[in-house]
Amino acid sequence: MAESSQIPYLLRAARGEVLDRPPVWMMRQAGRYMKAYRDLRDKYPSFRDRSEKAELAIEISLQPFRAFEPDGVILFSDILTPLPGIGIPFDIIESKGPVIAPPIRSQEQVDKLHTLEPEESLPFIREILQTLRREVGNKATVLGFVGAPWTLAAYAIEGKSSKDYAIIKSMAFSEPAMLHQFLGKLADAIAIYVRYQIDCGAQVVQMFDSWAGQLSPVDYEVFAMPYQRRVVEQVKATHPNTPLILYINGSAGILERMPQSGVDIVSVDWTVDMADARARLGANVGVQGNMDPCALYGSKDFIRDRILDTIRKAGKRGHIMNLGHGVLPSTPEENVAFFFETAKQADKLLAVRT
Repeated sequence: MAESSQIPYLLRAARGEVLDRPPVWMMRQAGRYMKAYRDLRDKYPSFRDRSEKAELAIEISLQPFRAFEPDGVILFSDILTPLPGIGIPFDIIESKGPVIAPPIRSQEQVDKLHTLEPEESLPFIREILQTLRREVGNKATVLGFVGAPWTLAAYAIEGKSSKDYAIIKSMAFSEPAMLHQFLGKLADAIAIYVRYQIDCGAQVVQMFDSWAGQLSPVDYEVFAMPYQRRVVEQVKATHPNTPLILYINGSAGILERMPQSGVDIVSVDWTVDMADARARLGANVGVQGNMDPCALYGSKDFIRDRILDTIRKAGKRGHIMNLGHGVLPSTPEENVAFFFETAKQADKLLAVRT
């Protein structure tokens, strides 16, 4: 079978091979919907302990791999993890989310930020990724991930999650020079972090610019995409063969612009039909996604039909099956299992229907 190749299946898809079925993994697959994770969370209530103590992060990363055998195993971490390494402390409060205090609001604060030294500030990342590679072998691809500059800046400037992004947008439109300087420093730090993850064992890296979908197309081209590209160019200069994925939540209005970042694969949310996404992005851009996470609350027949519809529209080259966003905490584990089983049998199921 193709899956027995010495090159992991997802990595082959990310490099553009034509495959019988798409590889499959799930954003946020390590986390709150799994009883095994909730039990561990009760024992270790600090999120940063769970994500920054290597033995805990390794266990959490491997929980869905043992349960469902996805084609991708993603590092359990947080997009804010590298920020303390450049001088921005943060905390994550259960059921509330990230908190950055004081938020970054002044030129003096931006000027004080320093270069990321990952071996000093993020030594646990090496142990986590190296162990995942050993544990997984060629049975799955180990994925790293990072936040993109705009989204990290939004957290740092707002100080927490936001509904209207008024503070960072106010800075963008009234003090753009300061914001551009901040975004540039973040881009350079993220590029260092991506290269570090690759050196430690990540075979594919996904960049999350979750909040860039809140920008108008013209502002995306000014404040988000150039800094995505700055990260990608620095990474590709030293690691040209490592596929990079870009995910933006609510990206329907900027979909065609996303490949201008230089990434290999665009992760599509569920607000765009996969056939339309393929037509809009063109043949040379890989796609990931894009089933609505809420579809996993449906019947097994419904889930199967949605999976097969997505796979049929995406085609056999350069598609990674995934959700259009992270799996929701109340999703039944048996439906997650069915999602993986069905996607792995997609070639046979589609053959029966044609």
